[in-house]
Amino acid sequence: MPKIAIVNGPNLNLLGKREPDIYGNQSFEDYLVILQAGFPEVEITYYQSNIEGELINFLHDCMHKQQAIVLNAGAYTHTSIALADAIAAINVPVIEVHISNVLAREDFRKTSFIAAKCVGSISGLGLNGYALAVTHILDVIIGDE
Repeated sequence: MPKIAIVNGPNLNLLGKREPDIYGNQSFEDYLVILQAGFPEVEITYYQSNIEGELINFLHDCMHKQQAIVLNAGAYTHTSIALADAIAAINVPVIEVHISNVLAREDFRKTSFIAAKCVGSISGLGLNGYALAVTHILDVIIGDE
């Protein structure tokens, strides 16, 4: 069974409550049930933290446990060299996902320190971006193993 980790960074624990005009009205926990039901052949692990070091530690822990990672690093996308270094160090393919279209927002959100270390990026497609990332992982990344 394929093993994929979904990792969400700061403030994504507030989905459904935080700025619903940007991020929607659904909590990630509710969406995760739908995502897992859509991919019953995949073991999907979910982790969220508001703390950069905890995210890095979790990515390190994925090294021998997961075949791929879907990462929404939240604001750390635009600030964290350490997170980019962790992605480069673990030798596990990572797809960067953002719920909102970061390129249509504030200028500082247009810079991603993690994108160059990821196999791809999905932005602006809402929570569906996670399902698209899982589909790509199954079709292309794991499909090639």
